[in-house]
Amino acid sequence: MATILYAEDDHAMRRFFEKALEKAGHHVIACEDGDRALRALRFADGAFDLLLTDIMMPGMDGVELAKRAEELSPGIKIMFITGFAAVAMQDPSTAENATILSKPVHLRQLVGEVDKLIAA
Repeated sequence: MATILYAEDDHAMRRFFEKALEKAGHHVIACEDGDRALRALRFADGAFDLLLTDIMMPGMDGVELAKRAEELSPGIKIMFITGFAAVAMQDPSTAENATILSKPVHLRQLVGEVDKLIAA
C-alpha cells in the first residue's frame, strides 16, 4: 500500500481514479489543482510515496508541481496522467524521473503502473 497525492482538475476523473486506487489498497489524497497539491506536500512532510498528476491544470501545472515535489520530498515517485504527453517529454529532466501515461487510461493499466512504480 502506498500513500498517493493525486492532482487532477477534472472532478469526475479525479473521483473515478481515486476510488480505483483506494480499492487497490492505496491511501489517496486528491486535490483539484497543483496549488492545493503543493500545500498538501508541504503539510505532509514526506509522507507521500507517489505524486500522480495531470499536466494541464489551472494555476500550477503538473510539470512545475513535480519539480517542487522532488525538492520537498526527495525520492518521491512521479507519474503523469495526461492528454499532453509530448509536453512532459519536452523537459528531459522531468521526463527522466517520471512515468507518463497518456489519456485515456484504463483503470487496470493505471493500477498496474502505480503498483509497478511503487515496487521499483
